[in-house]
Amino acid sequence: MLSISNLHVAYDGLPVLHGVNLEVGTGEFVAVVGPNGAGKTTLFNTISGVVSPTSGRIEFDGVDLLATPAPQRAHLGIAHVPEGRQVFPSLSVSENLEMGAYSDFGRRDWLENRDKIYSWFPVLAERAGQAAGTLSGGEQQMLAIGRGLASAPRLLMLDEPSMGLAPAIVDEIFDRIIAIHTETELSVLLVEQRVAEALHFANRGYVLETGRVILEGDPETLKNDDRIRQAYLGM
Repeated sequence: MLSISNLHVAYDGLPVLHGVNLEVGTGEFVAVVGPNGAGKTTLFNTISGVVSPTSGRIEFDGVDLLATPAPQRAHLGIAHVPEGRQVFPSLSVSENLEMGAYSDFGRRDWLENRDKIYSWFPVLAERAGQAAGTLSGGEQQMLAIGRGLASAPRLLMLDEPSMGLAPAIVDEIFDRIIAIHTETELSVLLVEQRVAEALHFANRGYVLETGRVILEGDPETLKNDDRIRQAYLGM
């Protein structure tokens, strides 16, 4: 589904990503883990079109994304849930969700998708008329994910959904993400610092450090690698 080949990205001439290769198959859950500053968010922003690479190739279902304007990428079925939630605070929960339904698929199936989102995140249904800025951090993260799902994507990109949240809330959000993935067979690309949780749920994982993929493989292979155990798992 998503294929990234030899991707290089630089900011003001300073290299950030160095020859990154990454694949996400249809229905796969793929995690990208690594420390702050590794280039994880830059990778997502390049896929979404916020950042332009210096070289490399990104394809989505055979379409050259780098030749596709950023606003059109959502219409292909790509949803990006950014780090820090970034909900529209003055709009209601329902209005935030509807803002996510601007893609062709999202507009066509809006009412059906809204009902699914409310079933996955019942608290959003309870707070449908409430201003998003008055929600708790965990509720705002659920809303951000729901807004991404409102576009009826085929690939959901989640950037640090655990950021700034209490462990119990993070567990709940991860449980919801897994339930959605299982129920819909939606492809998921997750960027996350909580390595143990990310690898526990993923089909495959990539370890990104200083802009380079240093390891890739199935979760058990990564968790049993001494470098990962020492650097990320405290073992």
